[in-house]
Amino acid sequence: MRAMALVVMVLLATAGCRLDGGAPARPQPVVSGTGQAALAASERGEVRIVELASGFNNPWGLAFLPDRRMLVTERPGRLLLLDADARLVAEIGGLPSIFVDGQAGLLDVAVAPDFERSQAIYLSYAKSNLRGNLAGTAVYRARLVDHALADGEVIYEQEPKLSSGTHVGSRLVFDGDGHLFVTQGENNKRPTAQDLDKLQGKLVRLNLDGSVPADNPFVGRAGVRPEIWSYGHRNMQGAALNPWTRQLWTSEHGPFGGDEINIPLPGRNYGWPIITYGINYDGKPIPEAIGTAAAGMEQPHHYWKVSPALSGMAFYASDRMPGWNGNLFLGALAGSSLIRLELDGDRIVHEERLLGDRGERIRDVRQGPDGLLYLLTDGVSAKLLRLELVGD
Repeated sequence: MRAMALVVMVLLATAGCRLDGGAPARPQPVVSGTGQAALAASERGEVRIVELASGFNNPWGLAFLPDRRMLVTERPGRLLLLDADARLVAEIGGLPSIFVDGQAGLLDVAVAPDFERSQAIYLSYAKSNLRGNLAGTAVYRARLVDHALADGEVIYEQEPKLSSGTHVGSRLVFDGDGHLFVTQGENNKRPTAQDLDKLQGKLVRLNLDGSVPADNPFVGRAGVRPEIWSYGHRNMQGAALNPWTRQLWTSEHGPFGGDEINIPLPGRNYGWPIITYGINYDGKPIPEAIGTAAAGMEQPHHYWKVSPALSGMAFYASDRMPGWNGNLFLGALAGSSLIRLELDGDRIVHEERLLGDRGERIRDVRQGPDGLLYLLTDGVSAKLLRLELVGD
């Protein structure tokens, strides 16, 4: 019976962490403006959930343009432009060549801080090697001109190329001081997260043109990639800038257990795979792990013993919904819920799981310009949802 239970738990965990939905299916038409609404209970009052659009094919990232139009990435390689009412406007052309396999494909999208002047957007995606059999996370910057990308260039790519479609990350976050953070995975090659001459399992920090900031922690150190901000990460699929402290927070998938939130500091080692609160999918210890702590390695800021399979994350900072103001929200894939965390400064003091009865994997979470929360669900025929706390 215990063996059967372990198999079931492994299947649930890998659905969110390892296989991540499998190969993408045939694209479905996006149906916008469905307007279907439902109510759900929460500790802070009733939540009104509005289905703004459906039919997305494995969506990954959501970003708002200054005029409230939306950009949505789909992992199989589509970038969609929606108007402020979530009606489909166009499929954007001019994307780079994208390696699509398993978890790999088109990933996050971010709008440049100076978009109104530059019209620049940034995409993270899986870029293949010359043979086309392995890939790594890359970042593409281009101008959005009408319904196409122009003057595009690859400003960063993970080297060496090691991923066959697993553990690619990735989120893009601007720090407000002229830098771009890029989260990545270790391509399911565990030891590389500790190798400072490789970019697997690293959080990197770049200037907006892709060059390396002079104050990055490893600049000038022989045999170390200067892009690295922190290392020892497994597969970071969530990141957001804390609007009150201006520090970056990241979330990453553990193996079987041990999902983490970190506040990565420059030059620090976050331990994977030497220390972890998770175990392997077969129920055995991680081969390289020596325990949950080691000298010179950072403890996670917060961790889950049972993996919810964390994805997109967003701090909520608005008086539109006072009951949620100051909270941190994270999408859960295997957990099929929206995780709400209450904070006291940086301390996480309370957790609530929302929307669990809907059975939908949550891929991305964003605060909209209207002060409401927007979610992308995961999978084929996925949805764009808008949440409003109406009982506050």
